[in-house]
Amino acid sequence: MRWENLTAESGGHSRAADAALFGADAVVSRTFDTPEFRGITFHEVRARSIINRVPGASRMPFEWTVNPYRGCSHACVYCFARKTHSYLDLDTGLGFDSQIVVKVNAPDLLRRQLGSRRWLGDHIAMGTNVDCYQRAEGRYRLMPGIIGALRDHANPFSILTKGTLILRDLDLLVQASEVTDVGISVSVGFTDPALWRTVEPGTPSPERRLDVVRTLTEHGIGVGVLMAPVIPFLSDHPAQLRATVRAIAASGATSVTPLVLHLRPGAREWFMAWLGQHHPHLVRRYERLYAEGSYAPKWYQRRITRQVHDLAQEYGIGPARAGMPRRVSEPAEAAGSPVSEPTQLSLI
Repeated sequence: MRWENLTAESGGHSRAADAALFGADAVVSRTFDTPEFRGITFHEVRARSIINRVPGASRMPFEWTVNPYRGCSHACVYCFARKTHSYLDLDTGLGFDSQIVVKVNAPDLLRRQLGSRRWLGDHIAMGTNVDCYQRAEGRYRLMPGIIGALRDHANPFSILTKGTLILRDLDLLVQASEVTDVGISVSVGFTDPALWRTVEPGTPSPERRLDVVRTLTEHGIGVGVLMAPVIPFLSDHPAQLRATVRAIAASGATSVTPLVLHLRPGAREWFMAWLGQHHPHLVRRYERLYAEGSYAPKWYQRRITRQVHDLAQEYGIGPARAGMPRRVSEPAEAAGSPVSEPTQLSLI
């Protein structure tokens, strides 16, 4: 396992071999013989940096992210982040689902970096690589410390999740929302239970995720839904789109934003293997639809977006608003440029 590959310039954007983010001597691997963690190995590391810079070419409307975990037990067959496991010589299929890197010092490290005079108080996004509320969080409890640090520094942040465990931290989220901008998004691409069981086997059901939206909304925290992914030929029928948007609207979501499945290297091979096993008649159609690369054709993306937005308008919700969450108070004058941090892949 090549821990030394995780340098400050790694993640597919490396031009120089900088100091490793953590060394092999700092790794402790553990397994737990409990039903929820059976078959999963946790690699506990002490990271040297926790705030990651998003590549300049990214489509994301934010510049900084925090990711306390690598790998994800949600085991979504389409997950774009699978490629990141190859930097550790780990398998991007089952290895990504079962070999989880845990940055055990993430809360303390974040608090220290937020307190640096070089940090300008920019928005920090979480859950854009792997889910920070995957099952591992139930044991390691990194997010309360992370949210607490962001709250104490009045630093704006957002969380994208498929996990219901976020409700454990409801009080902290409410406290943070009183001093800074907090954005919560829940990912629900479809409501078909049969499709969910095979394509997102480690996640809570779509119904339970929409209960998260409902609960957070009842406590005064607006929640948008990322309707992702819309899976061609499996969840894109007009009746399926209508059922999903109707359920999202009923949950009280403030917005719905569709995102069509994209298949980057690492994820593409794993997804196509799954497709060949479960829906072999669709393999050729996918090869044609994604013949030009990782993304479905623009005409297809526009069609799905138009359908979902029309349905959202019908049910009284709209697309997510563009723009960065603002900071409540002006940041202190910086003594130099923002802290230079490692790069990470973007969400889309």
